[in-house]
Amino acid sequence: MRATVIHGPNDIRIEEVPDPRIQHPADAVVRVVSACICGSDLWAYRGVASRVAGQRIGHEFLGVVEEVGSEVTGFAPGDFVVAPFVWSDGTCDYCRQGLQTSCPHGGFWGEVGSDGGQGEAVRVPYADGTLVELPPDAVTDEKLLPGLLALSDVMSTGHHAAVSARVRPGATVAVVGDGAVGLCGVLAARRLGADRIIALGRHRTRTDIARSFGATDVVAERGEAAIEAIREMTGGQGAHAVLEAVGTEESMRTAIAITRDGGAVGYVGVPHGGSAGVGIGQMFDRNITLAGGVAPARAYMPELLTDVLAGVIDPAPVFDRTIDLDGVPDGYRAMDDRSALKVRITF
Repeated sequence: MRATVIHGPNDIRIEEVPDPRIQHPADAVVRVVSACICGSDLWAYRGVASRVAGQRIGHEFLGVVEEVGSEVTGFAPGDFVVAPFVWSDGTCDYCRQGLQTSCPHGGFWGEVGSDGGQGEAVRVPYADGTLVELPPDAVTDEKLLPGLLALSDVMSTGHHAAVSARVRPGATVAVVGDGAVGLCGVLAARRLGADRIIALGRHRTRTDIARSFGATDVVAERGEAAIEAIREMTGGQGAHAVLEAVGTEESMRTAIAITRDGGAVGYVGVPHGGSAGVGIGQMFDRNITLAGGVAPARAYMPELLTDVLAGVIDPAPVFDRTIDLDGVPDGYRAMDDRSALKVRITF
């Protein structure tokens, strides 16, 4: 089959790789229907995160089950499914408490020795604990497919930020970051009943999506100017809940500074730059809670899926470019130079 591999910084290729096969009785093989490029993939593309030359890449995909192992009971060939960005056994203590990202038998797509999501097919370990079934007729619904694909990572991650920040009805929420996760965080905050949602971003096409997702205000400033602007907008108090979806020192410092005393920051941006942005003294003095981390997407997907299918939320607008597999290298370049927000791959 053909799949996306990374050979080094700025070196993404489409190559022939071995077809996936059942290796363990709990496996399934899924033929990919739709996948995408994630902002976190860019860290490897830019050389910030190390990868082995020839390693697979990609961790978001929808597909049709082609084969299942002898221990798989929840799926059969022909089922249409979505995979979270981490596989998990579904039975360990962590999985039972909804923290599948800590499953001792789990892993991330694209790890050395595993298939990546940006390929024609994927071997799925622990299929019963990992996959979520989708309506069979959705496989041909081009209007619905992008929203379903967003559940695999960005919508679930935005929701994790909102839950971690304790977004509640009537709250004032600020979202730091105008990438796909930040925008989905706006959508998640609206879904959870936030009264006011302030989106921090300076790219008009992205802030327009934020407004369509429920943002009531947009702040284009950064750093101290952004902190000042939000304090002024909130009567000097800040936001009850802040969603941090960038992962840099500056973004974390901003997130903590704009949080109201007694409020919470939900952080989901992949950290780059250590913990220098976390001011423990400031958090202590102002009773600010910091929560978040890698989103346990598998725990959130069933409830979010219900709302996507019902039309309550639609994260599809975060995809602003669609390509085929041969177009993936150009898709990485487009996301790297910010001419595309999030690129969807169709097969």
